[in-house]
Amino acid sequence: MKLKTLLGAATAVALALPAHAGGTLNLYTWSDSIAPELIEKFEAQTGMTVNTDGFQSNEDALTKLQAGSSGYDIVTPSQHFVKIMIDEGLLEDIGAKDLAAYAQVDDKWKGKWWDPENAYSIPLAYGTAGFAVNRDVYEGPIDSWEVYFTPPADLKGKVASLSYPDEVVGAAQLYLGVPFCSEDKSEMKKVYDLLMAQKPDVAAYSSDNIENRIGTGEVGAHFWWDGNVLKTRNAGSNIVYAEPKEGLVGWLDSFVVPKGAENVEGAKQFIDFMSEVENATIQYNYYAHSSPVELDLEKAKYTPENAPELFPTVPVEFSKACSPAAQDLVTKVWTDLLQ
Repeated sequence: MKLKTLLGAATAVALALPAHAGGTLNLYTWSDSIAPELIEKFEAQTGMTVNTDGFQSNEDALTKLQAGSSGYDIVTPSQHFVKIMIDEGLLEDIGAKDLAAYAQVDDKWKGKWWDPENAYSIPLAYGTAGFAVNRDVYEGPIDSWEVYFTPPADLKGKVASLSYPDEVVGAAQLYLGVPFCSEDKSEMKKVYDLLMAQKPDVAAYSSDNIENRIGTGEVGAHFWWDGNVLKTRNAGSNIVYAEPKEGLVGWLDSFVVPKGAENVEGAKQFIDFMSEVENATIQYNYYAHSSPVELDLEKAKYTPENAPELFPTVPVEFSKACSPAAQDLVTKVWTDLLQ
């Protein structure tokens, strides 16, 4: 099924919100993150029409909500952006802990710092951000971020990064031993210096078309996410997800409902639907990222044996919601880098 897509512009949203708004559910999720068969199934069960629109970064999702009147009923940001959105009053209190979905959530993901009262969010998926290498291009060790940030000869000019700073700066901080959300200008200068020294070897700063860029060997190393590497490897590309000894950057995406959403009840219905064991298992098998809700393990496709990307053995440090001063330093590092 080809997903119906919102074009993002206000006019497109207006077209998607006819008089019978209660019958329409507008999703704004990470691109291609929701199993198409579940959209079809939900529409068949409820009679609702589900429209989907995709974003490529948490920053894009935040900007859309900060602009107001987004037209979306559900968004799926990562944990630190959930915290920012709550603090800025951008989300509806949906009483998440009273939803049926909440009972399906693993206890280790309840009461976390980004939503301590479990009022605003239900987790959808979690994983790590790291880097992959194409073994047709580079055959050396991949046990340290040193390979990515200070490329050896085989990777000179053949490294690619993302188009936004969030997890890339976090990875640089892990490598350098700089704490996340540091407000120390001298420490963040070290991060800047590292990224500037790497820049001549970076062929692209892009979050689009990564699977083709690394899968075909156009570049030899690419910053990416665990499950995306897994899916591309399973499609036949000779790539490997690195497990740097300094650690990986962790993330957990959650369903949230923007303030002023037209179809809050429909959103709750969809969140409950997605968290049912059968549907969560379909979603896990499609999305290829770890699930924070209960699965049918007999039908779950990925195991430590066939999907090591999802079961890292190195430390994982989750991104945090930084103070304005710390966030300003991250933004300055990235802005100066890309000048």
